Amino acid sequence: MTGQIVYSKAGRDKGSFLVAVGKAGDGILVCDGKKRPLERPKRKNPKHLSVTKTVLTEQQISTNKTIRRALAIYRDEAPLKEEK
Repeated sequence: MTGQIVYSKAGRDKGSFLVAVGKAGDGILVCDGKKRPLERPKRKNPKHLSVTKTVLTEQQISTNKTIRRALAIYRDEAPLKEEK
């Protein structure tokens, strides 16, 4: 699961793409490189996350800057979801 790009479905970060960087008990540790840097990842409930098919390499999740770049590329290419 480490390196997996996920989509947040609930919380303050709802609607944003994040990277899973680890597991903490029953939660998933995620970060985005800006509001949530690698130094203080956010623990999210897995049912509040939607998993994408994209997995980043170890090099792409080594620094906050590389995470921001990878998420920016993915965010621009991902199709927009329609709101109901």
